[in-house]
Amino acid sequence: MKRSEINKNIAEAKALMAKLNFHLPQWVYWTPEDWKSKGKECDEIRDCSLGWDLTDFGWGDFDNIGLTLITIRNGKHGDGRYPKPYCEKIMVVKENQVTPEHFHWLKTEDIINRGGGTLCMKLWMADRETEQPTDKEIEVSIDGVKTRVAPGETIRIEPGHSITYVPYLYHKFWGEGGDCLVGEVSTTNDDAADNRFLVPKGRFPRIEEDEAPEHLLCTEYPEA
Repeated sequence: MKRSEINKNIAEAKALMAKLNFHLPQWVYWTPEDWKSKGKECDEIRDCSLGWDLTDFGWGDFDNIGLTLITIRNGKHGDGRYPKPYCEKIMVVKENQVTPEHFHWLKTEDIINRGGGTLCMKLWMADRETEQPTDKEIEVSIDGVKTRVAPGETIRIEPGHSITYVPYLYHKFWGEGGDCLVGEVSTTNDDAADNRFLVPKGRFPRIEEDEAPEHLLCTEYPEA
């Protein structure tokens, strides 16, 4: 991804959150210059990968295959300094922008449409041995209601509504009728080790520095 593309989409994400009255911690707005003065007191932000996270999933086509995320709070597996067993993210899912098929071995997550367009998705249960999608009917919780859906069936989540993803549940999602502001409330998140993509390309993008960054991504913080 080009840095200019990252800067542009961060600006658009901030505008959508302002429009929908979703407020963020102050450190989300820190600049690279601000980070130069931050010491060990900010280690939780660094070590738990809090902050901006934009990805094209290795496809090189962000507007069509990509996602903008901010991890707001998180713990860290096996690190007693950060014992939070939960994570919260806010995501911008652009209209017709796809997050490709993947599941998590460990994480359970509630996905909440916080406003904007309709969040659309398709689901498949993975075979635990082959890790390939199956044709088994799926039972999911939609706003606490047990709901049976066919594999690959399109599910539409309107603003204010939510769905629960359990481990080994492949999910693919996109926005319809406008960009979506999407919340995620989950068990502890580890994007470096707990993503199984059906077509693995790469979770974190390589960046072409065609202009200066306005904000650092969660993988770019300087050490204290």
